[in-house]
Amino acid sequence: MDQRDAGGRARADGLVELRVHGVSAIGAEDLLNRPHVQQVAGDHRGGFYRPDHDSGAADGVTLEAYRWNNLPAGNAVRTLSMVILLPFMLINLAIWMRPAGARSDPVIKALCRLLALSLTGMYVQSMVGIALDVIAWKCMSSPECLAGRSWLSWLGGRPAGLRLAVLALAPAAAIGLLWGISARPALPSHVFRATVQPLPAHRLTAVGRWDNEPLVGRLRSIHVAAAFATLSLSLLGARAAQGLSIGTVALTAGTGLLLLTCAVLLCTPPLTAPMEGRLDRLVSALPTITLGLTMLVWIHVLTSPASWPERNGLPGYNLTVVGLSIGQAVLLAALGAVLLWHRNRQQDGAPPLGFGALAASVAAISLALTYSAELVYRVSDVLNRGAPTAAGLITSPPRACIWAILGFTLAVLVTLVVAGVASLASRPKRTRAAASIVARDFPDAPNDAGPRLRQVRKAIARAQFTERLVPLAVLYACLAGIGMTMVALGLLPTPPGELIQRYVGLPASLVDFGIGVGSYLIAAIIVGLVIGGIFAYRTPGFRRYVGVLWDLGTFWPRAAHPFAPPCYAERAVPELTCRITHLVDSGKTVVLSGHSHGSVLLAATVLQLPSRVTERIALLTHGSPLRRLYARLFPAYVSDEVIHEIADRVDWRWINLWRDTDPIGGRVFPPPRPDAAPAAADRGTPVDRRLRDPAGVTAPAGDIFPPPIKGHSPCESDVAFDEAAQSLTGRIR
Repeated sequence: MDQRDAGGRARADGLVELRVHGVSAIGAEDLLNRPHVQQVAGDHRGGFYRPDHDSGAADGVTLEAYRWNNLPAGNAVRTLSMVILLPFMLINLAIWMRPAGARSDPVIKALCRLLALSLTGMYVQSMVGIALDVIAWKCMSSPECLAGRSWLSWLGGRPAGLRLAVLALAPAAAIGLLWGISARPALPSHVFRATVQPLPAHRLTAVGRWDNEPLVGRLRSIHVAAAFATLSLSLLGARAAQGLSIGTVALTAGTGLLLLTCAVLLCTPPLTAPMEGRLDRLVSALPTITLGLTMLVWIHVLTSPASWPERNGLPGYNLTVVGLSIGQAVLLAALGAVLLWHRNRQQDGAPPLGFGALAASVAAISLALTYSAELVYRVSDVLNRGAPTAAGLITSPPRACIWAILGFTLAVLVTLVVAGVASLASRPKRTRAAASIVARDFPDAPNDAGPRLRQVRKAIARAQFTERLVPLAVLYACLAGIGMTMVALGLLPTPPGELIQRYVGLPASLVDFGIGVGSYLIAAIIVGLVIGGIFAYRTPGFRRYVGVLWDLGTFWPRAAHPFAPPCYAERAVPELTCRITHLVDSGKTVVLSGHSHGSVLLAATVLQLPSRVTERIALLTHGSPLRRLYARLFPAYVSDEVIHEIADRVDWRWINLWRDTDPIGGRVFPPPRPDAAPAAADRGTPVDRRLRDPAGVTAPAGDIFPPPIKGHSPCESDVAFDEAAQSLTGRIR
């Protein structure tokens, strides 16, 4: 496919325009605007494509596309599993959202990893709540619950130890499922990764150069061991209600020691560095040791000779759920204190979102708590045959779960109300700003273009609401944190409805109705996430809105939770680096074109390339979230210094196209201040080029519809894109 002279040597004037797509996940044919393409490198998950028969070559320019959308996604089953594991992705995202500065890094990383470990415990506790508390302990001891259910009645009337031992296989299988999913083969990124340069502690420069598999393997061993230890403690807590014995005490002490060992290992700095042989062997052996101990606990419960006290609720389960929530609240408070201390000590001012790690952690934990509570609540509702689960029936869920649902519902409702008020309050200001932009772009619009002008103003005003989402996310994090503390009220013997009626005055029936509505709201959110996760990678138009969060979260490697979705940048960036280096070494000059998240991949790639390669490349980005999202959410890795370094690497051969109607992309440099020095203003101003959107507000000749409002759509079909590409081509030549 390379252009060559008569002697077979690569032509020095050959130029390749390499396009990288964004969240739209369009096909290679659409990306290249050619009906027929062929793959020239890569595989089915990520590959490079060119038009057939070199039909894309024009004026010495050969079009090439890199399609990476199957790296973070895949088939529907894998996408479905990713959506279910969304809390794990959020807690993994939190560790990368820490503020700039290395002084507090060890403490922040340790706290995020402990919070991630608590999510694994919460996952196991939800399975324990369904299998052991609701089914084995409550339903199987109730003739009313077993009536007409042959699939359960065969264990009805059996000893409690036998029921618990049999149903404990369900949480064990759930742990094994996560273990198998997280242990699937990694992407072959080590083939491309360059290891000759030292890894920086921060900055986007490190993306694609991590050797993350050892860390993920250690985290996987620790989390699997902690999961089985949590299951063992749940069984031992129920067994202790029968009376303490030497075996119960010994097994409890051994399991507690293993769980403590897992927590300590997560806080040790050698976790991310090459470990000593003895310590590494200990981490690798943890799952086997804990699995063996769990089998001993299982046998101990199964062979228990005495009768068990039949009380309403698995002994110790409600206390365990509350204790786990309190522990998470303490860890979140410690994380907030560290971030606050670090923020106040910043000499150059706090980053725009200095508490991003805390907000993401709270969102992950509240979502996981809601998942768990809803699963237990919904199973209880089914076993109750539709009777109100808050009415104190024998299969009603633990009160801690009911309080969790109530707290989440209140947090969501208050956030929605505040979001509506904020939208209405900010609308006049956003509308005025949008009207000013429209008046500047379309000064000579005819009178009959009024409806179209109003549509453009609304689109610009909606795009400007992105900046208001940050304080709303912080508000929800605060409310969700408060809602988590309500779980502690589950220790009280009084149901939520009666307690609120006694001290607040609301009728208990109204509170119970709100809990039921909140449960259905959570179920709708879960179903919506599942449907959205499937359609986000099947429907390009839908992916543009849903896939942004997913691509944002899976851009970063698994450094906090091993069950989080795998990182696509670990392969995409080294693969782009390898391909660009090959093209330049073949005598080509390359214009890199990236849309949306593709521009972030290219920015990280530019930082990996050697100087002999960057001398022969130029950068064209459009719809880029590099500054608008990444610089705010990940201040330790994307900053003005990093963006300037990218520009310096390509000798400022960089053009960034952006639209006012785009709610995701924007400028990569701040607008020049009136009092800025001329040199500073001249350096960054040519990079950002604003595109008028739409191209016009009246129908062109031969058409009855005006040009569309493109917003975050790619710019390859715009005339300005071709002009920018030609400008960069001339500058690079």
